[in-house]
Amino acid sequence: MELYLDSADIKEIEDAFQLGFLAGLTTTPTFMHREGITDIDSTILKLAKIVPVLQIEAMGNTAEEIVAEAHRQLDMGLEKDKTVFKIPVSLEGVKACKKLIDQGILVNIHLVYTLQQAYMAMAAGATYVTPLVGRLQDQGHDALALVQQCVEAVNYYGYNTKIMFSSVRHAEHVRNAINIGVHTVTVPWKVIKMLTENNFTTLGTRQFEVHTKLMTIRVKEVIRENNPSVKPSNTVLDAILAMTESKLGAVTVLDADNKIAGIFTDGDLRRHLRDEGKAILTRQMGEFKFSKPITIEADALLNEATAIFKKHHIDNIIVVNNGQLAGMLDIQDLIDQDLIG
Repeated sequence: MELYLDSADIKEIEDAFQLGFLAGLTTTPTFMHREGITDIDSTILKLAKIVPVLQIEAMGNTAEEIVAEAHRQLDMGLEKDKTVFKIPVSLEGVKACKKLIDQGILVNIHLVYTLQQAYMAMAAGATYVTPLVGRLQDQGHDALALVQQCVEAVNYYGYNTKIMFSSVRHAEHVRNAINIGVHTVTVPWKVIKMLTENNFTTLGTRQFEVHTKLMTIRVKEVIRENNPSVKPSNTVLDAILAMTESKLGAVTVLDADNKIAGIFTDGDLRRHLRDEGKAILTRQMGEFKFSKPITIEADALLNEATAIFKKHHIDNIIVVNNGQLAGMLDIQDLIDQDLIG
């Protein structure tokens, strides 16, 4: 099934055709009017240089006028085998279609609302026949049944015609087109962008990304540059200031020899304030007893860090490099990157 873009927006046309596999572009004077285009001919020539196949309108009240308009546009510099002229279905329209087809010019008979109209276009040799599904459904008609009948007529009688599913409003219409077996579907860019979307795919992709990062990124790559620490002579107030400046919820406590003695967290602060009140603020860090801190090597993978966070139910891990303080890993750093729940 050929996939066409249905648009007159130059920017989205350029973006869409970067996909590399769209068969072509369908556009209308109405689309161009909405985009504020006033020089239709120059726009058509510009579009022809961007897309592999361009389907444009050839308007006229008689078959002769329609044929003349198609030739006028070809004479502007359009390539015969890369241009399809769209003609609204009518007696004059199918008459013009036959004339153009006999001249080797490609034609799309569109604005089709009945099987009878589609039959006349097929009999005239139209390259494409285009029912407008969305518009038909807006009027309460069974548009999908019509499209199915058109496809079956082509297949049964062997017409050299492609049925184009148009007036697409949502991704479900594209699924309908696939199920019916149409030869071509022309779709707005906003709908094309939805065709690869699915919440389960998004969740699965995100999970793969997270696990890849956890298995490839090392702790030293994510710890912050600011590495707060306090010495035995520093007060609790000094520790609070260090945590505030670093925006971390803990500070590393060093002993007199600058070796890691422990970790003082905002949770510790709340517990001491509850038990001792404001007097705690002037106490020196050397007055406290600390348990052996949980540490992780700077070269360790984040996978190991997340396991430590979960096992010990802690929010901060002291990061070391050959036994020396290298920094601190805060669980919030991983949460912010959606690497841990």
